[in-house]
Amino acid sequence: MIPSAFVQLKTLPLTPNGKLDYQALQSPDLLQSEREETFVASRTKPEEILAQIWRQTLRLEKVGIHDNFFELGGDSILSIQIVARANQAGLQLMPKQVFENQTIAQLAAVATTKHVVHAEQGIVVGDVPLTPIQHWFFEQTLPDAHHWNQSIFLEVQQALDPVLLQQAMKKLLEHHDALRLRFVHDGSWQQFAVEPDGNIPLTWVNLSALSGTHQTRALSTAAAELQASLHLSSVPIRVAYFDLGADQSSRLLLIIHHLVVDGVSWRILLEDLQLAYQHLSQGNSIQLPPKTTSFHDWSNRLTEYAQSDALKQELGYWLEQSRPAVVPIPVDFSASSNTVAEARTVSVALNEAETLALLQDIPATYRTQINDVLLTALVQAFSPWTGKRSLWVDLEGHGREDLFDHVDLSRTVGWFTTLFPVLLDIEESANPGEALKAIKEQLRRIPNRGIGYGILRYLTTEEISLRQQPDAEIRFNYLGQTDQAFQSPLFGLAQDSMGAGRSFKGNRRYRLDINAAVYGNQLHLDWTYSKTIHQQTTIAALAERFIAALRSLITHCQSSDIAGYTPSDFAEADLNQQELDQFLAKIKSRS
Repeated sequence: MIPSAFVQLKTLPLTPNGKLDYQALQSPDLLQSEREETFVASRTKPEEILAQIWRQTLRLEKVGIHDNFFELGGDSILSIQIVARANQAGLQLMPKQVFENQTIAQLAAVATTKHVVHAEQGIVVGDVPLTPIQHWFFEQTLPDAHHWNQSIFLEVQQALDPVLLQQAMKKLLEHHDALRLRFVHDGSWQQFAVEPDGNIPLTWVNLSALSGTHQTRALSTAAAELQASLHLSSVPIRVAYFDLGADQSSRLLLIIHHLVVDGVSWRILLEDLQLAYQHLSQGNSIQLPPKTTSFHDWSNRLTEYAQSDALKQELGYWLEQSRPAVVPIPVDFSASSNTVAEARTVSVALNEAETLALLQDIPATYRTQINDVLLTALVQAFSPWTGKRSLWVDLEGHGREDLFDHVDLSRTVGWFTTLFPVLLDIEESANPGEALKAIKEQLRRIPNRGIGYGILRYLTTEEISLRQQPDAEIRFNYLGQTDQAFQSPLFGLAQDSMGAGRSFKGNRRYRLDINAAVYGNQLHLDWTYSKTIHQQTTIAALAERFIAALRSLITHCQSSDIAGYTPSDFAEADLNQQELDQFLAKIKSRS
């Protein structure tokens, strides 16, 4: 009769009607209790270093050497941070080793302390072949290609010296070669990296004399103007410091064209900007971590890899994907236009307890990763709407895959994103566990996490056969746990308007664009659609079904008698799911 766990609350969560909100109640962290019972502390120096890095990256107070990285909430993006920080601490690792050795004990055993830097540490200049995702961008033939940016607005925790900030930005432009890329069209698009020219795109804006309302309006206006001010043939970055006076924190706006930056790159740049400024403010010279493989080298490697037999063997998989009939998603209006100006967004979220369960409980049950769960819920949410149990969707990945020896991209800035189509399918009679295991296995069959599709399509002659595939109308992207990008005593995330990152004239590639990320300890999803194609109520209902499907999967995986393996957990055994279940049942009956 004694409860197995207790949760202390200052107040009980209530619904608008004043009744107890059961869904908002925090779940007891049973997984944490289990970890404490089996906790084993670090025994060696490498294990101690990795434990500290895991605690910092995963934002945990305690990590044992036998705790599983993915069961602690880790994902492929965080694995890149783990590798970067380990390398800086003197432990040489590659991202694939985190997937192959998912505990600190296993990872420390394969780490080496021999420090060999294969990356060029000087300034890299010269022609750079377009990567597949850059080919994809220029294929869109956007009317305002210069206005397609990624941005971040930071709240500055202390006043910044304009001279030191300019020097810090100068160092970033020298250190990260992709920030010096230029693009020209001479029959076809080409890119090249230039020498640093001393042009620091920093604007200092003093708004301290304005009142709060006028400051907000001035911030928004300036941000919008800066967003549209980039040129592909010149510096692809804008930085603006807004002095709001002594009564409130100043703001720092960073705008970078997407052609030279991605989500992982932002983590690197923010870390280096803070480090560079701190060194200067302490009167020291700037010492950034060593450069990893250059974007120039990576692009050339991809071009060479495009001619390899290993890549050609993937073609059959990608052609097989589209053989089943792909049904277009339903529409509310038969509009022919789908522009950025017509885009609207519906946002939904899990609460903190549900997000913690999503990150930790579910991976421990079926040896899954977060994308397995999110995409299972996606298929389940679309099924009542489309009448099908399958979904043709483009997936985004971080693209920093371990294709080559002596290549380390853990601290390289650039646009590495992979974009590839996947047909996800769940049997009609599948229960939540069966559905999750089915999607997990379908994702595990994707060669090299999907990077080969873009190389085949844009860097080889196989593009003709791949272009005959039906275009996906849905894009899904999990951006990771973005709170980790703001572990900074210098900056916090501001809520001010950053202006439109993309030109309103541009066409949208997809009818539904779904971005998921964990921030503020909650999973948030933005569903972007066109008001000329879908009603807001249609997309809102779809997003709510997705959240309901996620909650159902969480509830299922929190059942004490639920657990299971799938064939990819024992890849060398070459068993299907039925054969594996029978084999495990025999073992269980004999124990």
